[in-house]
Amino acid sequence: MAVFVIIKYLGNNVIEDNRLIQVLADLVAFESVTPNSAGSLEYIESFVTKFGAECTYVNRNQTSNLIVTIGDGGEILAFAGHVDVVPPGDISKWVNANPYQLHIDGDLIIGRGVADMKGAIAAFLLALEQFVANTDLSQYKIMLLLTSDEEGSAHDGTILMVDYLKQNQIQLNYCVVGEPSCVDVIGDTIKVGRRGSLTGNLVINGKQGHIAYPHLCDNPIHRFAPAMSELSSKIWDNGNEFFPASSLQFANINSGLGVTNVIPGQLSTNFNFRYNTNHSVDSLKREVVAVLDKYKLNYDLNWQHSANPFLTKVGSLIEFSKQSIREVCGIDVACKTDGGTSDGRFLIEVSDEIIEFGLRNASIHQLNEATTISDLAKLTFVYSVLLSKIFDN
Repeated sequence: MAVFVIIKYLGNNVIEDNRLIQVLADLVAFESVTPNSAGSLEYIESFVTKFGAECTYVNRNQTSNLIVTIGDGGEILAFAGHVDVVPPGDISKWVNANPYQLHIDGDLIIGRGVADMKGAIAAFLLALEQFVANTDLSQYKIMLLLTSDEEGSAHDGTILMVDYLKQNQIQLNYCVVGEPSCVDVIGDTIKVGRRGSLTGNLVINGKQGHIAYPHLCDNPIHRFAPAMSELSSKIWDNGNEFFPASSLQFANINSGLGVTNVIPGQLSTNFNFRYNTNHSVDSLKREVVAVLDKYKLNYDLNWQHSANPFLTKVGSLIEFSKQSIREVCGIDVACKTDGGTSDGRFLIEVSDEIIEFGLRNASIHQLNEATTISDLAKLTFVYSVLLSKIFDN
């Protein structure tokens, strides 16, 4: 690994790039494919206990969840995230054939999880370390909420920590989720909410038979085609001030026996809504059923709802974040609600204000997932400045 001894200054904050990279390298080295934390949470526990943190594990099934608490102040800022990563895929196609070892080429850093989201965790740990060294512990309270089940089912991850906070009557004043939010340059986007997610699993029932005698059969492919066309082209809404338009996309469709002389008896498909606050789950279900009934289809339909749309309260967290990003990155940030679901959908239940801000998301889940040293350093400084602004340090 190349050694960097660049020291950056911002006010009273000092960060050494080589230390930041080493912490990231340590985190990436844990092969923490969902839901296995692979020792990464214990590493973080060791890191934060050096400056007085209390650590609690809330585990279930194969998922580990770490809750870190530092300080005794009244206001609470939480940093939330996940140590789990998606599988690396064909490792022979990674630049160094080892996704869990950092590859550094100039400013570029490659490794599984560097952007989603071990880079943000490393950045916050370094910012936190700097903050604690210069702050009276009695004047603030910071929590870390870290799970190993964000990329998977999420049944035993952040939702379990939210239950823990509710049971202990802990309400977060501010919550920063370190998901990769930026698009073109670091600092261009924070997420202030997310769309809801609703999946429909649909079976169209027909009658199987010889393809030469269609009058004796009922072809579910032909039956469904007009309904599918209407559903896929329907404008569900035009969005609103905070959210883009709701969207339905078909993800899978299957029918037939694999031969050319049999009309199938069934067609199975599934589709997903990413929807905004113009709709409810019930309103979307009603509109889909109305289309299916319009074409007199014989069908079975079941639903899976995985997220409600949410929008944070507009308050000081957004303003402090805008100020911090402008000071460090020199740009004005856009507040958006697009993209996939995140654990923010659970954390909003125990957070007065919540945003998502992390690295660029262009390479997440891809082969040769990447970030840059300069982006990582900027993110660390944004977190550092944000801590100071929130606690008026």
